[in-house]
Amino acid sequence: MDVISNISEAAAAKFPALERMSPITLGEMDSIKLMNRVDTKYVTTERMLALVLDRAEADGYRVLVTQTGRMCPYSTLYYDTPDLAMYTAHLNGVLRRRKVRTRTYLSSGQTFLEVKRKDNHGRTRKKRMEIPVGAMENFANVPDADAFLRKRSGYGVEELQPRLYTIFRRITLVNPAMTERLTIDTALEFVNLATGEKAGLGDAVIIELKQDGLCPSPMKDILLDLRVKPFRVSKYCVGTVMTDPDVRKARFKMKVRYIEKITGCPLQGGMRRN
Repeated sequence: MDVISNISEAAAAKFPALERMSPITLGEMDSIKLMNRVDTKYVTTERMLALVLDRAEADGYRVLVTQTGRMCPYSTLYYDTPDLAMYTAHLNGVLRRRKVRTRTYLSSGQTFLEVKRKDNHGRTRKKRMEIPVGAMENFANVPDADAFLRKRSGYGVEELQPRLYTIFRRITLVNPAMTERLTIDTALEFVNLATGEKAGLGDAVIIELKQDGLCPSPMKDILLDLRVKPFRVSKYCVGTVMTDPDVRKARFKMKVRYIEKITGCPLQGGMRRN
């Protein structure tokens, strides 16, 4: 619990607007799961995030509060084929693509096997099934996991390997109309299970606006006014680029350089070769 307390204290010190926001519970958020949605991503710094949160608080946004506080620690493990088929599809600009991951939600103590699919219209669909916490790195023996994967991703359990851990702290906001959700990921770190390399995004913050696409978004107006521009980025792909010297990098390497430009400092991690 000391780690959780430290995270809460750090959040209060860096982002005082969080403490002023009205809370929302996980139960109240059930009506806005947005499992079929349009996502818009942004990259900024913690300094700019403080301004975004000030504006959000003034506009009546609510913050998710769990037993871990207003900034929740997350641990996600991405899976891929031995030849990195899912990473390569993203690298090559394939519009219809998917990602497979396990994720532990420390706020609820639950672990899920999740499949995210993006169609050629930019809509994201996420399906998940709960698995035991101990199956995060190996769910081969979990009943129905193989059937779930084959139906949702086209891959079988035996075709996938655990590749990249992403560890971060997340703030979740909900607009007053309950039509959109904003996730804000800070303190991002990556651990590559294939290469053993580690990397981090330093001061960078990844913001993801999730909405059904039919309703106006006050947050889009806030970000536009603060000159925070949309920026397509995948935590899995950026983390892989930074921790695997031998993968093809192409445009993902350019994205890492752009994040360095935004933060004003070189990122921790390897970008050797290729």
